[in-house]
Amino acid sequence: MRKTNSILLLLIVVLLLSSCASRKDIVYFQDAGQFETIVDKSSFTTKFKVDDVVSIYISTLSKEASEPFNLYRGSVEGGVRPEQVDYIIDKDGQIDFPVIGKMKIVGLSPEELRVLLRQKLKDYLVDPIINIRLKNFTVSVLGEVNKPGTYPVNGERITIMEALGLAGDLTIKGKRENVLVIRDFDGAKVYNRIDLTKKNAMNSPVYYLTQNDIVYVEPNKSAVSTSSLDNRANITVSLISVIITSTIILITRN
Repeated sequence: MRKTNSILLLLIVVLLLSSCASRKDIVYFQDAGQFETIVDKSSFTTKFKVDDVVSIYISTLSKEASEPFNLYRGSVEGGVRPEQVDYIIDKDGQIDFPVIGKMKIVGLSPEELRVLLRQKLKDYLVDPIINIRLKNFTVSVLGEVNKPGTYPVNGERITIMEALGLAGDLTIKGKRENVLVIRDFDGAKVYNRIDLTKKNAMNSPVYYLTQNDIVYVEPNKSAVSTSSLDNRANITVSLISVIITSTIILITRN
């Protein structure tokens, strides 16, 4: 009887150990050294794409002078404040700006657009203040994360770690060494993978996300093998339960 109990206990230990994830599967940036300094050499800046929604507001000391360069929807009648109209970049990469006319802005950064506008407005305005904001900057985080969804970005750039933070981080079953980023580039979908267990992830071209990027976290082997859609996994779980129950009964009887 003792020999039987020992075999059953050994089986339980083996099963438990085989189900545990190792450190290399779940720890981020695990090859970073103590007090190691990594300089961010990325020159990443957000670039405008086709179908982007851009808010542009021009102001000067003279409200009357800058007013023709700002579009509004509605009127001031009835005390209702008119709503500023945003610009949608067309399929040719252009917007139709008041007074100036068509401007191609696709591929430009907000700062580059600011410089371009200042140059085009110099004949009309003195020292204009130009506020530019990308209105449709969102990222989608899907797969093995705690809160999958689409999240708005308030600033001009976001890292993949910040996006995962918005989604509540990866679950314990998320595959950290092979995270997929799907990016739209000139109408084509570009697929990139990033290993978040390595410090070199910070040098990846997808460490900084662009508008409408999709981040997908694959399930690891443990998640796949324990999927409720896999009948073999259900059988394995049932067998483990039977073994544990039988062992407890045998030990109690002794």
